[in-house]
Amino acid sequence: MECPHFGSCGSCSLFARRYPAQLAEKTARLSTLLAPFYSGAITPFPSPTANYRARAEYKIYHDETGAHYAMRHLDKKRFVTLQRCPMVLKPIETRMWSLLEEVNGDETLSSRLFGVEFLSATTGETLITMLYHRPLDERWQKRAEALAKKLDAQIIGRSRKQKVVLEKEYVTEKLKIGQREWTYRHYEQSFTQPNPFVNRAMISWAISSAERFGRGDFCELYAGSGNFTLPLSPLFDKVIATEISKRSIQAAHENLLQNGVSNVTFVRMSSEEFTQALEGRRAFRRLAGVDLQSYDLQTVLVDPPRAGLDEDTRRLISRFETVIYISCNPETLARDLEELNQTHVVADAALFDQFAYTPHMEAGVVLVKKGG
Repeated sequence: MECPHFGSCGSCSLFARRYPAQLAEKTARLSTLLAPFYSGAITPFPSPTANYRARAEYKIYHDETGAHYAMRHLDKKRFVTLQRCPMVLKPIETRMWSLLEEVNGDETLSSRLFGVEFLSATTGETLITMLYHRPLDERWQKRAEALAKKLDAQIIGRSRKQKVVLEKEYVTEKLKIGQREWTYRHYEQSFTQPNPFVNRAMISWAISSAERFGRGDFCELYAGSGNFTLPLSPLFDKVIATEISKRSIQAAHENLLQNGVSNVTFVRMSSEEFTQALEGRRAFRRLAGVDLQSYDLQTVLVDPPRAGLDEDTRRLISRFETVIYISCNPETLARDLEELNQTHVVADAALFDQFAYTPHMEAGVVLVKKGG
């Protein structure tokens, strides 16, 4: 990727090394972290080197020449105004500059605008959220409707205690995994995987891992809107998946219907609550009609936040025959493996480079129960 802001924009801090060297360095770092638990090869899954980010957030900086996109400087003390941003998906890149031109030509759109967020998909659908330090009135809405039509995009306006949705608040993503295409609704300000190309590789790796090592029925914790759940569901008779976010659970149920999946039950629960339910320590009305005892749960996938797994969840998944652990923070993954290594061995490992040109790493490991 060539970018005029390498060396100043804080978004891409690994600008000084070519991409293959970055990937090799990350793979070596992950290998070192996993060394106490795993001595096999780590499969790296690279990112495209341009137009790979499906989400982007920009500060809007105003001066005498107009409004500008801005990102925090590498020194974290100031901001850089942007002329290009080649890391974002093409549907964002082709709209963001036209959006800025329209904003600079319209006082109603530009007045007290302080941020713009983009969410897009490989289908080309794009959602733009415009953030304001003022109430949004009918005049703004009419201008925004005209802008949405001109950009062929969905627009949402947000200000303090106000949200204006012009048409819809999601984009539709379609991912070809193996021989099947899966459809997902990605909602504004909900968690979605930021790099659809690496996400496709992550899902394929998880499917391969479940085919090789999976047993019994399938459980997923931190399931989001079903990113992994749906493509893995054909491998199992019964699936139960938990997620705490109401919006993600809503999207997950919609995604079930869109994809014609009937063997998955989504439950809005935290992993801690689900642990309590499985262990019989607490009853939940949210599990009414769900017979947990009817599941032969032997395979689990976890994709926790950066903090990793809590103690109860580590104890819970240590009972499963197969654990597929997707981690956005290999440091906490290594911490969790210290305990899980007492009951399981790491059978495979992978690096997923969702954030090219940054030090950030995502990893996947498969754990198989000892003596299993």
